[in-house]
Amino acid sequence: MEKKRGNFTGGIGFVLAAAGSAVGLGNLWRFPYLAAQYGGGIFILVYIILALTFGFALLTTEIAIGRKTGLSPILAYKKLDKRFSFLGYIAVLVPVIILPYYCVIGGWVTKYVTVYAQGLVSAAAQDNYFGDFISNPWSPMLFFFVFLAITVLVVMLGVEKGIEKLSKFLMPVLVVLTIIISIYVITLPNAMEGVGYYLIPDFSKFSLKTVTAALGQLFYSMSLAMGIMVTYGSYTKKEVGISKSVNRIEIFDTAIALLAGLMVVPAVYVFSGESGLASSGPGLMFQTLPKVFDAMPAGRIIAFLFFVLVFFAAITSSISVMEAIVSSMMDKFRISRLKAGFIVIGICILLGVPSSLGNGVWSNIQILGMDFLTFFDFLSNNVLMPVVALFTCIMVGWFIKTKVITDEVTLNGEKFRRKGIYEVMVKYIAPVLLLVILITGVLAPFGIFTM
Repeated sequence: MEKKRGNFTGGIGFVLAAAGSAVGLGNLWRFPYLAAQYGGGIFILVYIILALTFGFALLTTEIAIGRKTGLSPILAYKKLDKRFSFLGYIAVLVPVIILPYYCVIGGWVTKYVTVYAQGLVSAAAQDNYFGDFISNPWSPMLFFFVFLAITVLVVMLGVEKGIEKLSKFLMPVLVVLTIIISIYVITLPNAMEGVGYYLIPDFSKFSLKTVTAALGQLFYSMSLAMGIMVTYGSYTKKEVGISKSVNRIEIFDTAIALLAGLMVVPAVYVFSGESGLASSGPGLMFQTLPKVFDAMPAGRIIAFLFFVLVFFAAITSSISVMEAIVSSMMDKFRISRLKAGFIVIGICILLGVPSSLGNGVWSNIQILGMDFLTFFDFLSNNVLMPVVALFTCIMVGWFIKTKVITDEVTLNGEKFRRKGIYEVMVKYIAPVLLLVILITGVLAPFGIFTM
């Protein structure tokens, strides 16, 4: 086992690694299609308000728990309050379930990078291209293993030499690519109509579904309730300011999410109109966007850059998800990083292969009417993540008290400017919102509440 626990070299390394975790497929894939479905500007307004309150409270809590205990989730909750030791196990179960199917989707992204590198713009725009690809038993599996192998390689290099080093390189590149593509898209003819739809709130489109969709997106966007931020917090040195770091992560994550929408929503609006946006859904990236790239000037270059950008975002997030599992195994079983890594590879193959084949030869095998990938996504995101976040708020707000967290934040004399908002959110507002997310999320797949 590692004799000394890994650490980020400083505040910038931690922020970039945490931002790398937060900026993933949730920002570049899920955020744009949710914004398109739930009224554009009004969704964004609700999301920003929730990010500055709900998201800020949970992010601060998880990072502070990690730094205070110096442990990964499986032991951190137990150290704070033995009555909540079960939370550590659930928190680790979330990334265990997410990582395999995330690598499957990451494999899809990797496939599209190779497609556009070859200039196959028109082929990728065909109606049946994506469906034929994911239903093939071998091709998606190959790209799944490639994506998994890259993730494993970085995690095995460790905290400083692997995760921090890659994040310091990829995050600036990701920002530059996002800005370049966004600028190009908004200069397209009639694109400003799409920009208006995306940014200007239309309050007539506001509903409970807008709020629940934005709340659910925060989990994806900020890597909340997955054990990741507790793990990264445990690698953070005491002299690093938590409040300042949280502010930077929030800004970075929200800016990338907004720019992702700016890349996607106006472009689809130009070529498909508002009706095309509303009907795109999860297929926006792999089915709708290829048609847009095929129709736009310089589509091949933009498509290639876009999927390289998505690949970078996906790989930084998959690394953080895997690290949460590896770190917990090292802490719990006192084993080396290498041994923990091999165990995680085995789990990924065990759950990832069904997730891949569930879109093709195993599509007839379903759980609660869902294919394997959809079921694992439902179980982790609709059930387990809200449960982890809900009980974390209950533990901090009503058992160990918020002072434990606020004292950790202000440890080095750092000012906690949003302390009042934090305490109210954790004790009263967040638990209610999380209960709403849990109930609606569990009911949604069965048509009782449509998200």
